[in-house]
Amino acid sequence: MHRPVSQGALAPEFLAQGFDAVLLAEEWPGGRGLLWARELSGRAGFAPIVLLCQNHDASVAREAGAIGVFTVAPQDLDREAFAQVLAAAERRQAHARAIWRTSAAGRDTQRFGDAFVRGYRCIRRLAAGATSDLYVAESERVGALVALKVARDRQDEQQPVDAFRRFLQEYEIAQRIADPAVVRLHDLGVSDEHAWLVMEYFALGDLRRRMRRPLSPREALRFAVAIAAALSAVHAAGVLHRDLKPGNVMLREDGSIALIDFGLSKDAALTLDVTDTGMIFGTPHYMSPEQGHAEALDARSDLYSLGVILFEMLTGLKPYRAENPMAIVYKHRKEPVPQLPAQFAAVQPVLERLMAKSPSERYADATQARVALAETLRGWLARGQDS
Repeated sequence: MHRPVSQGALAPEFLAQGFDAVLLAEEWPGGRGLLWARELSGRAGFAPIVLLCQNHDASVAREAGAIGVFTVAPQDLDREAFAQVLAAAERRQAHARAIWRTSAAGRDTQRFGDAFVRGYRCIRRLAAGATSDLYVAESERVGALVALKVARDRQDEQQPVDAFRRFLQEYEIAQRIADPAVVRLHDLGVSDEHAWLVMEYFALGDLRRRMRRPLSPREALRFAVAIAAALSAVHAAGVLHRDLKPGNVMLREDGSIALIDFGLSKDAALTLDVTDTGMIFGTPHYMSPEQGHAEALDARSDLYSLGVILFEMLTGLKPYRAENPMAIVYKHRKEPVPQLPAQFAAVQPVLERLMAKSPSERYADATQARVALAETLRGWLARGQDS
């Protein structure tokens, strides 16, 4: 279901290839289906469109037919005619799929770098890394745009961690948590040289992108509450994230968030922990003091990272800055908890608990942190300090 009035236009890359037909109302408050039909049918490869008309209008039927769109009048909806139209649309789509799957051009659109991934149409590459690449694709099976991450099964002697095994661990952890606060996974595939992970696509991007524009204190606190709630679900499943940062907090169009990238996570249910090597992994700006010094971690380490994100959302700055990563790690351990500007003094107590140097001085768990953040938000709104 897609509601144009509330959801706007379909993504321009979307071709509805996973559907046998697209049913489109000819009239709705504020729009005309025929206008949409013209645009959608102009997308090469878009699924067959069936226009559901309010009245039998010969001119609409002629214009729709000229652009390859089926039409159905109200009197046809409870008759065999409607079934025949749908059957015709399905036959057209089945023929188009067969051509797409077997033609040279179709096979080329199913290539993601060196990997051939059947049933997915490559739209564009989002990011490239040393061991994996991330693409936007359309999934025939899911019937939606997805993010497709391709990992290469290549061992690099300079890399202390097997990135390919970390990739598979990411799938295992996220799949087992199965909570809305974690990215939704659709598929996992493995070939001789590649593995690919198909996951939810976030058109709005991540929190890092959102933070390029100033956040109001209300928005920052709401994000912090949502992240704490997500951590509560992750920790309840026996998982530590260990790489919590704005780039790993994704934004959905309904206003909710989802955590991604569990490649560095610690899962109590897995026998393999690919980072238990006595080495430091993560992002220095967001590491707890104990993580930066390769010490034992528990859920309170993720709470420290949340505190860093909260500080950055409110001020636009990272709490500790230096010219090299080790100097940043040192500051996380030795320098005092940063002070927020005076206008955010009401948030300072919760920040002090989140970013306490000793884990024992932080909140006991993510649920406790969420409650404290929610109370701070309510107090902030009650004072009318933020629109």
